Amino acid sequence: MQGQIIKIRSNIHEVESNGQVYSLIPRGILRKEKIVPRVGDYVEFDPEQKVLEKVLPRKNEFERPFVSNIDQAFIITSLQKPDFSLGLLDRFLVLMELHHVTPIICITKKDLVTESFLDKISSLLQYYQDIGYTVIFNTEIDAIKTLLQGKTSVFTGQTGAGKSTLLNHINPDWNLATGEISEALGRGRHTTRNVELYRFHDGKVLDTPGFSALTFQGFTREDIKNAFPEFSFYPCPFRDCSHTKEKECAIKEAVEEQKILKSRYESYIKFLEEVSSC
Repeated sequence: MQGQIIKIRSNIHEVESNGQVYSLIPRGILRKEKIVPRVGDYVEFDPEQKVLEKVLPRKNEFERPFVSNIDQAFIITSLQKPDFSLGLLDRFLVLMELHHVTPIICITKKDLVTESFLDKISSLLQYYQDIGYTVIFNTEIDAIKTLLQGKTSVFTGQTGAGKSTLLNHINPDWNLATGEISEALGRGRHTTRNVELYRFHDGKVLDTPGFSALTFQGFTREDIKNAFPEFSFYPCPFRDCSHTKEKECAIKEAVEEQKILKSRYESYIKFLEEVSSC
């Protein structure tokens, strides 16, 4: 049979298949082959012997949190308390691009800022929409529910940006339905943190302690360059252009002409430096 790992407790792997949950132990061959199952993995298993036999190919995988097969990430971004941060937003966007996860920018705490501040931010957010990202406010609950349908999603972003508030608005009965959900999904602050996958509004939500590894270790400068979708709008005359010191670079020209956000280019340079120092 085939199913998906929804929770791991010690060596017990809980796998959901056709609405039923099976508690399984991995076969020793997986350990010999150095295959470590993750929450989110699709697997083959023997329900009678209660053993997990095979981990199927992954769409993507993360080390911290130790999960796989995420379709989309809601990047929760506060306008104030904590302050809006383009650098942190770009870091999350690039991280998701590198892992082939569709990012959704979700803006919170609009009620805390002035109209003039919101006007300024709106022009920035329009840029992100123009380069292909979905931008949504946390008050657009029906739209968020629609985005959740049929997808495996994770909610991440700034600490204190309002993940818990958002999820409770999406489903006011969430605490009653699960009881053991994390603080980000309603669990008490001092409860042991486990990674778990829940069915949620015709989709699935990964409950994780958050993405604690926001580095680009293991990726190349070329990977970073390809993780900025707007760069493809301005092809350089040089195929191997790094968009840093080269003359006649179309990306640098687009930055100077304010077609590419200066802050985006600054994030690109910063991330290149991080990759080079790894």
